[in-house]
Amino acid sequence: MIAPDITILYVDQPESSAQFYSRLLGIPPVELSATFALWVGHNGFRLALWSKHSVQPAPAASGGGGELGFLCEQPEQVDALYRQWRDWQFEICQRPLQLAFGYSFVACDPDGHRLRVYTLNR
Repeated sequence: MIAPDITILYVDQPESSAQFYSRLLGIPPVELSATFALWVGHNGFRLALWSKHSVQPAPAASGGGGELGFLCEQPEQVDALYRQWRDWQFEICQRPLQLAFGYSFVACDPDGHRLRVYTLNR
């Protein structure tokens, strides 16, 4: 079996979006140019931003067609991130609420990509 090792989001302005994600992740990118930015998390997760104007083939979709998930252990952590991201003036697309799988809220990045913070029902 092969395993995916990176998530790439197509963005309008990688350098500008990199500022958003550096704040969100709490770390600077390990690579940054006018068309690309890359972060490597402590757990090995890699996130990249690629200019939608230079990626080949050109993307057919824009932001909002999927989500980056941020799993929390406790509902209180979901609420804390909600308050922090709201204070940072991130766009909140869905306030915290109980869903079938767990407690969750959704924010959006500047390009409309969804960022879901959640806990799982136990």
